[in-house]
Amino acid sequence: MPAYLFFLIFSNYLNCHQGLAIEHIGHPSFPYNLDLPNATFELSESLKEISGLSMTEDGNHVATINDEEGIIFLLDKMTGQIKESIPFWDEGDYEGIEIVGNDAWAIKSNGNLYQVKDYRSGTRQVIKYKSFLNKENDVEGLAFDPLTNSLLIGCKGKSDDGADSHLKKAIYTFHLGSLMMMNEPAYMLTLPDMKDYLSHLGTEDHAELLQELFSEKEQDMKFSPSGIAVHPVTGEIYVTSSRGKMLLVLSRKGEILYLVKLKKSIHPQPEGICFDSEGTLYIANEGKNDKARIYKFLYRK
Repeated sequence: MPAYLFFLIFSNYLNCHQGLAIEHIGHPSFPYNLDLPNATFELSESLKEISGLSMTEDGNHVATINDEEGIIFLLDKMTGQIKESIPFWDEGDYEGIEIVGNDAWAIKSNGNLYQVKDYRSGTRQVIKYKSFLNKENDVEGLAFDPLTNSLLIGCKGKSDDGADSHLKKAIYTFHLGSLMMMNEPAYMLTLPDMKDYLSHLGTEDHAELLQELFSEKEQDMKFSPSGIAVHPVTGEIYVTSSRGKMLLVLSRKGEILYLVKLKKSIHPQPEGICFDSEGTLYIANEGKNDKARIYKFLYRK
């Protein structure tokens, strides 16, 4: 066999098998540079307490919400400027928003879910759904999963009724077909899984900081979901944690693919996350002592 032909065959073999071989410890490279935004949007004072992000159906606007008012804000995707404000309910601690077709879904920290039907029309209707989730679960994350036609709901508080609930964080599902909350979590994030991932991480720049957050002496889960989004290209689940300033990426099976430490100088309080159809990533940071900001990161395929 000619040497060049052997090289091509061997290279193709590696390309086909490399991802499978290391899926449980992460991909070869993370597809976003979270230290270098491609664009930054400073937001108005009305969005200082920004708490969720979603892309609109037409792909031209980013929908968002704050944790004080029952108002949907539509922002220009290219500038971050507010183009439309849509009141839908009373004041409250709203923590997530998701646009699904012509409907908007919003969720409170107590687990109450609101469907705003035909949210951009003058005849919009609001339906409120209650479930077993409550203030103890401290809901803070909402995403649409098109592969299961469900809403993913992240809890930064109580995961379940188990004795080891302090070591876990849960992501539940609300099925849009049945309009019901599933009793069992779709994904469970655990402290042992975090430690196992970090034991294979190697010497990456952020490894030491992450290992400090999940050291052997730690007895509670430092990762607390604050935002969720499903990647439109890979189908992977991205979860932000304002606590500890982190971003986690899960496979469809719930395996940890990435755990990334975010720079506090850029991401002081990451609360919202979404993608456009091309995989461009948007992360919203609440304004603590400054203006709230949305950062845009291009997808490196």
